[in-house]
Amino acid sequence: MTSKLVNENQVIGIESLKVKNMVKNRTLSKHIHDANFGEIIRQLEYKADWYRHTVSAISQWFPSSKMCSNCGEIYSGKWSLAIRTGSCECGITHDRDQNAATNIHTESLRLLIT
Repeated sequence: MTSKLVNENQVIGIESLKVKNMVKNRTLSKHIHDANFGEIIRQLEYKADWYRHTVSAISQWFPSSKMCSNCGEIYSGKWSLAIRTGSCECGITHDRDQNAATNIHTESLRLLIT
């Protein structure tokens, strides 16, 4: 998977997550450990460096899920993992994961430019 990502992309945007904090959620902890995020990121960075590609990591505090990728408005109120879609005042409805991916992509490219 990591080889395919690096071979198909010049820049890979990732979100810097604190796995130690994520595993405190008893419902998700086994799945998070099984995914082995640290190893995936290590391999991405190693292979990207080997092929002279770039891994751009955004801050864990960047509101990737809560920000509308269309207008930039940040959703207010409670935002639990159970909420899978969000509607914005600009009239668009987002899938939470797709919206976050779009925001991570945009922010990681912005970080490279500045």
